[in-house]
Amino acid sequence: MLPRRALRSLLVAATALLGTTLLGPVAQATDPVDAAKALAAPGVPGANDWSCRPSAAHPRPVVLVHGTFADGTVNWIADSPALASRGYCVFALTYGAKAGVPVLRAIAPVADSAAQLSTFVDGVLAATGASQVDIVGHSQGGMMPRYYLKFLGGAAKVHTLVGLAPSNHGTTLDGLAVLAAQFPGATDVLNSACPACADQVVGSDLLTRLNSGGDTVPGVSYTVIASRYDEVVTPYSGQFLSGGGVHNVTLQNLCATDVSEHIAMAFDPVVLHETENALDPAHASRTTCLSHG
Repeated sequence: MLPRRALRSLLVAATALLGTTLLGPVAQATDPVDAAKALAAPGVPGANDWSCRPSAAHPRPVVLVHGTFADGTVNWIADSPALASRGYCVFALTYGAKAGVPVLRAIAPVADSAAQLSTFVDGVLAATGASQVDIVGHSQGGMMPRYYLKFLGGAAKVHTLVGLAPSNHGTTLDGLAVLAAQFPGATDVLNSACPACADQVVGSDLLTRLNSGGDTVPGVSYTVIASRYDEVVTPYSGQFLSGGGVHNVTLQNLCATDVSEHIAMAFDPVVLHETENALDPAHASRTTCLSHG
């Protein structure tokens, strides 16, 4: 796993290159594939090959959903090429821009971001000919798809949702401040221009509505992978879901010496191996400290 200093340097460098990335929702696009392409994260290794056709071994495309303040390019430089090398059709979007805020993404209202995810999934399905996708999401990207599943018709289009350190039941402003400190300029945005941050605070109207009546929807398989060392979504146990079709995993139960915190979950080979198990349970193997994607 990458040390925190290396991760932060990577985030700074990558976000600096993406200042001209999408600033908002797709406008008036009628073709679903074109609409999805407009949301696709640029330069993600292994992702967004619109000619990819799922195989019998991996019949569902994998959609990668990044976390707050990040974007698809930054978040998935490790997992995307690993999954593509295993034969998956991989797609990654960048969502949640807010007018007047450069670089930082996943800060728009969660409901708006879920609508962008819906557009992206429809395009992936149209391009690949698949009937369903699997979703792997990090942080907000593990929680926000649940809004899509519950309120925007996504349940019929998604087979599996894997959440890495997801904000399923919210966090605190202190936790969000820890995350913001890793992204240049994010602390100012946190205090003034981040509806998604407010949506992720414990007890928010968004989370109350999302979790009312149960955490899950029928027909979808859920896996949550959380770390005891998560300093952003706290307490880490609040990341777990209840209900049918749920597999909750504490990273340290797989590898006691793994000290990955919130951001590192998206770069951790042990987490990736368990993610692959969730995507293909028929060929799952035991995850240990020696596992790698």
